[in-house]
Amino acid sequence: MNALGENVKDPTEDLDYYNAEMEECAEGYMQFVLEQIERVKESCSDPIILIEQKLDFTNYVPQGFGTGDCVIVADDNLTVIDFKYGLGVVVDAENNPQMMCYAIGALNLFGALYDIKTITMTIYQPRRENISTATITKDELLRWAETVLKPAAELALKGEYCAGDHCKFCKISAVCRKRAEYNLTLAQYEFKPPPTLTDTEISSVLDIGDKLVNWVNDVKEYALSEALKGREWEGWKVVEGKSNRKFTDTDIVADVVVHAGFDPYEKKVVGITEMTKRLGRDKFNELLDPYITKPPGKPTLVHTTDKRPAITTAANDFMED
Repeated sequence: MNALGENVKDPTEDLDYYNAEMEECAEGYMQFVLEQIERVKESCSDPIILIEQKLDFTNYVPQGFGTGDCVIVADDNLTVIDFKYGLGVVVDAENNPQMMCYAIGALNLFGALYDIKTITMTIYQPRRENISTATITKDELLRWAETVLKPAAELALKGEYCAGDHCKFCKISAVCRKRAEYNLTLAQYEFKPPPTLTDTEISSVLDIGDKLVNWVNDVKEYALSEALKGREWEGWKVVEGKSNRKFTDTDIVADVVVHAGFDPYEKKVVGITEMTKRLGRDKFNELLDPYITKPPGKPTLVHTTDKRPAITTAANDFMED
């Protein structure tokens, strides 16, 4: 709990709900952030590292605030990392309005202090095995903010609703009829089995599918918040979610088990980042380089604007034989 040199209390002791998978994902996220910090330190010896940083982009969006999970400032580069635990939608960092707004907020904080030229935006989504990174220049980001973000925010402020990627920043996005009409265009396909759809129809479904899931999740979140205030939705009720058992005091548990003659601890090899810190980069490479591998990621269908190279498909393999 002191990966960045700060002695932080283990939060799991005071949680009403604990999930082992969530802790594992958080550990992976921590290791990923530490790796990015080590990478940045190769060109900047003293980067600024901020965790859970409040970001203000109200100069473009009225009441526009967000929280940057991790912000790294290294001379002419600004890095914003967002941890997403969600499983429903694969989130892409490329042209992502939320990430770009967070980048503007970070730029507002440090733009006057550092000669920032590029901004790197990364989404870490472990439950979908998705790490998406996009890089944009400072000038490109500010141009988008002036020509796209600011006009959209002004329209929303005037009550002139226009559905699009900017909807996530609107206070009434969950109940906005324009957004509902925009997303419900999928209904034209009448939920046909995928093999019966034409190629054009499938492309259309893929284009709007993620937006539809986001909208449904926003509606569900709104409905839950209202239900917790006493509002009732026909056919729906609020129940207690799944919870896992946990120890009330791990130190006492360890003492009890030890006195009973058993070993309450488990041993495991530390992660790559921690091992590098312990051994030093040179010794790490000397001893362990032959034992490092990076398996291919799970195949994921993304839009052609994604910068990652396309993998060879089974059809291409057949044609090459």
